[in-house]
Amino acid sequence: MFVLSMNGMCFGAVESAGIPEVPAKGMVTMVDIGAKKCIPCKMMAPILEELEKEYKGKAAIIFIDVWENREQGQRFGIRSIPTQIFYDKQGKEVYRHEGFLDKQSIEAKLESLGVEK
Repeated sequence: MFVLSMNGMCFGAVESAGIPEVPAKGMVTMVDIGAKKCIPCKMMAPILEELEKEYKGKAAIIFIDVWENREQGQRFGIRSIPTQIFYDKQGKEVYRHEGFLDKQSIEAKLESLGVEK
C-alpha cells in the first residue's frame, strides 16, 4: 500500500494503519505535513511529485494530510501547515520548516544531508 498525494501520486510505504513509516528506515526522509485543500499545500503538490520521482531510491518524500489524519498533527507537533520535517539516515530530525518551501530549498537541504540527485 502507498499514501496518495494530492494528484494521486504515491509517496512512501504505508504502515498497516494507512500512515507512512516516518522516517523511512535507513534513508534520508522529508515529510510534508499539510492538507489537500490548503492553498500553500496545493502549491507544493507538484514540487513533491517531482522530488518523489527525482529522488526515488535515494530519499523518501512523504506527504501526510492532517485534515484526514488529525492525530498525525499531534504526533509530529504541528503548529501550522504545511510543515516540512527532514530526517537524516539514522532517523534523527535535523530540520523543520513551516510554510511553503520551494523546490530549490528542499533540494539544498537533501544535498546537505548527503543525498545526491
